[in-house]
Amino acid sequence: MAQAVKAEGKSGGGKLGVIVALSLLTLLAAAGGGGLGIQLASTVEKAVTEKAKEQEAAEPEKPPLRYSNPEMMMESLKPIVSNLAAPSSTFVRIEASIIYKNGSLPNPQIAAAQIREDVMAYLRTIPLSQLEGPSGLIHLREDLNERARMRSEGHVEELVIETLVVQ
Repeated sequence: MAQAVKAEGKSGGGKLGVIVALSLLTLLAAAGGGGLGIQLASTVEKAVTEKAKEQEAAEPEKPPLRYSNPEMMMESLKPIVSNLAAPSSTFVRIEASIIYKNGSLPNPQIAAAQIREDVMAYLRTIPLSQLEGPSGLIHLREDLNERARMRSEGHVEELVIETLVVQ
């Protein structure tokens, strides 16, 4: 019977010792993990801050806007709706503006109306295949700029296409 009591005492003490040891190891692991996490977070924060400073120093200054001169003016054209040469059932709608130097055009509204009329006449001469793809848009833009400059005798700096819808 005495041996049975001793066996119970050893097994009870052994369980308590294992629980205490596991608790201490858990606390030690939590403290070590927390410390390592804090150290890694501060290292990452320093690296990100240094990288941001390097990018700011390496970035060249942004170029000024093309028409940021206060002497430049913009006149919006009324929407232009026209059918194309081929297929004739295809319609194009363009909203555009002209950019010119202040005072270079005696009456900008009249010049805008004449340019609008010229653009409409031009659109009726081109087929749909000429508008397809990015290169088609670039060519259209160049052609319209050239026509606007010719119509205004070189006073219009650029014709800006704001929207283009082909239907």
